[in-house]
Amino acid sequence: MFRTAAPRLSAIWPGVLLASGIAALSTLIGRLIPIAGSALPAIGIGVLVALVRRPGPRLAPGIAFSGGFLLQLAVVLLGAQLSLSSILRVGLDSLPVMLCTLAACLLGTWVFGRMLRVPRRLATLIGVGTGICGASAIAAVSPVIGAVGGEIAYAMATIFLFNVLAVIAFPLLGHALGLDAHTFGLLAGTAVNDTSSVVAAAGVFGTAALGYAVVVKLVRTLMIIPVSIGLSIRERRADAGGERLGIRRIVRLIPWFLIGFVAVALLNSLGAFSAPVQGSLTGTSVFLIATALAAIGLSTDVRALRSAGWRPLLLGAILWALVTATSLGVIALTP
Repeated sequence: MFRTAAPRLSAIWPGVLLASGIAALSTLIGRLIPIAGSALPAIGIGVLVALVRRPGPRLAPGIAFSGGFLLQLAVVLLGAQLSLSSILRVGLDSLPVMLCTLAACLLGTWVFGRMLRVPRRLATLIGVGTGICGASAIAAVSPVIGAVGGEIAYAMATIFLFNVLAVIAFPLLGHALGLDAHTFGLLAGTAVNDTSSVVAAAGVFGTAALGYAVVVKLVRTLMIIPVSIGLSIRERRADAGGERLGIRRIVRLIPWFLIGFVAVALLNSLGAFSAPVQGSLTGTSVFLIATALAAIGLSTDVRALRSAGWRPLLLGAILWALVTATSLGVIALTP
């Protein structure tokens, strides 16, 4: 076991060290300038480093590990702040907003995708990425609709751009509208594309919004399953290009970190964590989030964003605005 783990560890530690170093610096910035937090400086410094000198192959495995597994682990640890009853309550409370934003996004994808003449599969990827959970939804849906590498890369680049913008724009929007932590958490959880950006935007707005936003986002992530099933049926009717969804694949669509998050929340509900342990887990989660966002910043590929062209980017912008407006509208209309 050690023999197989050692090469893996030696491959990832340089990139993890770089990302965690940026996280430590961003944490210091957050303490000196509390309004900045640690999330926004982390992704900003990462992007700047990538623009000056894109990390080479030696750093790539650790950066990918930090931006993927460490972020998912951070989400799991956030469960220590919540109880299972609160998760169920948040899920039910946010369901109307969630369903309305998803419906608006999918309808907008069909209408504006055709108007802008964005290829159907690329438009679908951008639509599910915007409406559900960013890169995770794109990765889950790609084999279902038979998407090719170029389409996946374009969709990822488009979604990534609006993920970065969301971290900056949403906290400013929330403060401008005078939203409280609960309302902002609901807005971020239903209108921001990717889990990392939801965590970052809520963290920048205030730690009180973070737990609620993450729960809403994780419940929203489950929408991957019915949407993937629907797309699978559509593709099988249209042609044989998509991958058939069996029970095993449907089960695999449920992210492991969502299960881990619920498990940790269950342990917390049972009183497994004392106050000091709970505080340590929360602090570790915040640092891991900064590390992951630094890695995401370091992974920025400006060339890929440019190569996506203006039509997919415009579609992504329209859907992003549509989902945000729908979320705010439904929040305002619901008691």
